[in-house]
Amino acid sequence: MMSPKQISDDRGSSHFRNTPFQIIHLIGNFLRIWSVYSMYRYLNQTGAPVVLFLFCCLVPSSIIFLILQKPWKGRALSNQQIVPSLINGVITALYFILWGKGLKSCGPLRAILSEYSGAVLGVLSGVLYGRRGHVWKKVGGLIAMLVALFFLSQGWATSSLSPFYILFRNTETKEEEVQTEQALGMMGMMIPVFAGILSALRRVIARRVSLKNQQKKRLHAITITSATCFLFPVAMWDLIIGSSSGKTSELPFSAWAFLSTIVFGIILIFYVDNIAEERLHMVFSSPRHLMVAGACIIVMELAYEMDFSLPGFIVCCLVLGFGIFEATSLERSKKDSSLKSEDPSNGILGNNDFDTSPILPI
Repeated sequence: MMSPKQISDDRGSSHFRNTPFQIIHLIGNFLRIWSVYSMYRYLNQTGAPVVLFLFCCLVPSSIIFLILQKPWKGRALSNQQIVPSLINGVITALYFILWGKGLKSCGPLRAILSEYSGAVLGVLSGVLYGRRGHVWKKVGGLIAMLVALFFLSQGWATSSLSPFYILFRNTETKEEEVQTEQALGMMGMMIPVFAGILSALRRVIARRVSLKNQQKKRLHAITITSATCFLFPVAMWDLIIGSSSGKTSELPFSAWAFLSTIVFGIILIFYVDNIAEERLHMVFSSPRHLMVAGACIIVMELAYEMDFSLPGFIVCCLVLGFGIFEATSLERSKKDSSLKSEDPSNGILGNNDFDTSPILPI
């Protein structure tokens, strides 16, 4: 038996060992969110086609992933791994299309927070496989997430439409900006919300195909390459439409927008998320991840001088975090860890700290 003092010492040393990984996770997410804001400003200022921009970023990203991971070397990958990875590439391509459209129409703040709507898969798992008491808990989390998304759609995170606007009034707010925010509505949030669900689905598939970290990286290179191939005809269609309208002939090139999206938004964030999952036991759809992203969003909103309301944003994040916590909660036993792996209420996104995805077949 270990004394309480020894247990506290072990926890303290474990927390100290995890500090470098927490710093890496924070910096990686900050750089990724910075790349999102850079991409949004570039697309807004130039009117460049979103899909074409993302395709131009995915091509070098897929090449870099193939060079780094070399999926053709080492232990041969089975068809049971390659085929789902190729299918996952289709889902990833759809995710990039919807997420890019949502970014351009809703702005970076809503697009980033909508990615956490993928936690609804935990609700689906609870409804299909969970116990009755646990199902209502997950449904309550779903309702909280819908409330948070409704607040975001109504502009609570913007200084011009936030209910706290009366307290922090900005007399220089333009009427045109207010009308644009009012026209968004809940339907305008559906595109990034569906993108968030697809993002969670592709993570679940990647996690189920291979539980080994090295194989997961090799299969991810196949997935990104597959997504690039499937995105090619859509990007060419965007190019044709743009050239026929005469919009692409004068598009300026922004090295920072492209390089930051490639390096930080696609490549680096994959390895950072792997570190968070393996070392910190932190999955994407978790309140801890949302807290890190929220802090980074606050910094970028202030740096880019966006239409931003800090009190409204905090309220939206708190409600969304509560919804994610309830929707992805587990009915855990206190001492029997074996029941944790056998309990069907674990679902797709069962644990807030670590997602093993043991239930739904792919």
